[in-house]
Amino acid sequence: MLRMLRAILRSRIVMAGLMLIALAILDHCGVFRRVENDRSKYGNAVAIVTHVPDGDTLDIDIPDGDRNFTRIRLWGVDCPEISHQPDQIDEWFGREAADFVQEHLDGRRIRVALDPNRKTRGKYGRLLAYVYLDDGDEMLNEVLLQEGLAYADRRFDHIFKLRFRDLEARASKAGRGLWDGVTIDRMPAWRQRMLNAGVIRGR
Repeated sequence: MLRMLRAILRSRIVMAGLMLIALAILDHCGVFRRVENDRSKYGNAVAIVTHVPDGDTLDIDIPDGDRNFTRIRLWGVDCPEISHQPDQIDEWFGREAADFVQEHLDGRRIRVALDPNRKTRGKYGRLLAYVYLDDGDEMLNEVLLQEGLAYADRRFDHIFKLRFRDLEARASKAGRGLWDGVTIDRMPAWRQRMLNAGVIRGR
């Protein structure tokens, strides 16, 4: 029994040591400084939208590193993809989502909000944000869900996760936007996997 307790204690000490080493490496790479810099630079910042690549991605006129703009990926929503290749087709309702954001935001002022509990950047270096229209209270992320132009992204936790799921459910029930005619095979791969695994019920 004593030998088992010692082995458990040893393994916990090793795990704690490995965690400290990992944190030190992340700190040395500037990960924590970047998060704090992002929060002070972008938290509640007001900016102009300069480009809309697709429904859930937009560029604003705040320089980011060596670029003269910052690319934002909307937190908690996933718009259908649009193709930038002539031999590929857009996902179901991808063009409608992109056109909606282009029409309503290009050249307009927005306010950026960051999730207080989550990372500030995605894997491609894009700023993960909630975007408010015209420096007001209407959030683009929510509008896209209400209009049936986006899915509530279930892959990651965030402060509005339950609210976004509720907005998606209402749009689905009403058959708005992409929900009018969408089939499972037209949905993003991540959502198809969750449906097949029973993580998401319905469609």
